[in-house]
Amino acid sequence: MQNDFLSPTTNPTFTLLSSMNAHNTNPPVHKTTTITIARENTIHIVEAFLDPLVTVFTLWAIAIYLEGTLPPSYLILSIIVFSVSYPGHSKIQRTTWQIVKNTLVSWSLFALLFLGFGQMTHSINLFPYEAIVLCIFLTPVLQLMANFGLRTFAPALIKLQGPAKRAIIAGMNEQGLALADRLMQSEYEAIELKGFFEDRSVDRIPSQSQYAILGKLSELGGYAKDHDINIIYLSLPMASQPRVLNLLDDLKDTTASIYFVPDIFLTDLVQSRVSEVDGIPVVAVCESPFMGFSGITKRLADLIFSIIILIPALPLLLLIAIGIKLSSPGPVIFKQRRYGLDGKEIIIYKFRSMSVCEDGNAISQAQKDDARTTPFGAFLRKTSLDELPQLINVLQGRMSVVGPRPHAVAHNEMYRKLIKGYMIRHKVKPGITGWAQVNGLRGETETLNKMQSRIDYDLEYLRHWSMRFDLHIIFKTIWVILFNRQKNVY
Repeated sequence: MQNDFLSPTTNPTFTLLSSMNAHNTNPPVHKTTTITIARENTIHIVEAFLDPLVTVFTLWAIAIYLEGTLPPSYLILSIIVFSVSYPGHSKIQRTTWQIVKNTLVSWSLFALLFLGFGQMTHSINLFPYEAIVLCIFLTPVLQLMANFGLRTFAPALIKLQGPAKRAIIAGMNEQGLALADRLMQSEYEAIELKGFFEDRSVDRIPSQSQYAILGKLSELGGYAKDHDINIIYLSLPMASQPRVLNLLDDLKDTTASIYFVPDIFLTDLVQSRVSEVDGIPVVAVCESPFMGFSGITKRLADLIFSIIILIPALPLLLLIAIGIKLSSPGPVIFKQRRYGLDGKEIIIYKFRSMSVCEDGNAISQAQKDDARTTPFGAFLRKTSLDELPQLINVLQGRMSVVGPRPHAVAHNEMYRKLIKGYMIRHKVKPGITGWAQVNGLRGETETLNKMQSRIDYDLEYLRHWSMRFDLHIIFKTIWVILFNRQKNVY
């Protein structure tokens, strides 16, 4: 497929060391692995929009106050202002004086830029003098009020995120303990630190009293699975690269988000573009592309697309249901347990295409001339019409329109033991269609290599997700179905 469809998202990115790619036992689709830094904290999402929206709404209010309406010139300017100022800077952790100083300095530079540009292009003449003066002096005041208001309502916003994320830290060293201190002291990070994993003896680690040592590094993977850990911080020196790589291998059977906490004295890592927890740099190793605003965009796109398809398709759904009832005995809808987001079990819906409804510990994939497939069911499977009820799963929030295809629970439990990194595909919601499926990897996977190839495509999708990529997959899915180019679909 063309590489221009595989562009990373606009979030900060960096490339992992080539030696880590060389260590990977699964052949990568690309030579380098691009990791996206994403935030899921509600406070960070609000802060990204806060100052830009305050600026835009202030501009609109001034226009309505002076003009009695909202002229096109103001609308165009507001779009430009939002595009330039988004995302806003995080200020909530700073002192009152720092917030005031940062707001005034940032707005002064921003206003000078636009005044200079307006003067050079004469576009400043489109706005009355009163509007310019009001905007310059009123906007920073309202921004300060909004930021201090956010600080007041921050505890309520954090509660809306749900239960605190459970986190553990690998490596009780200087930067690991500093990170732990920040996590414990921060009022705006909904993270519950469970403790540390460390191989060294007590007399070789920095003195500490309040943090528990939960076990050795070799025990970390099992603990993460057994205790449903959401976040793992790897605070290990890069000089211990083999130990880090072995630990990453152990963690591939979990769905926890994994971050490096680099030694801040290592120049190469400090110069990398990293995320941070209250000033402590952390590097995302394994993260969902759908955190923060990207997650909101993805969910809105799923809802809009599902509604657009479902409403006109209702007569077709009714005809298919009648056809299933007339062609063979049994229910119209086949329900099956599959793994969804974070490896949690979900129930997905399909039009029944077989004479059986298997959902046990041993499930056989559909094969050529499979006696279980009904004649009408074979038509449904060939045209993918049996998947239409999964649009209901999308509306429920269990699935997405585009994503890795969900496998039966029995198949998941088998393949997660055979393919390293298999469970990483569950860091996102499963999809009705996916990158692997439009590249010919749909249907029976009678060999391990075929499933390995499917997983490689799924992970490639996670690395390079964008809305443009999703649209490309949707259009290619329609092309494949219309021109009957689906192989291995029985």
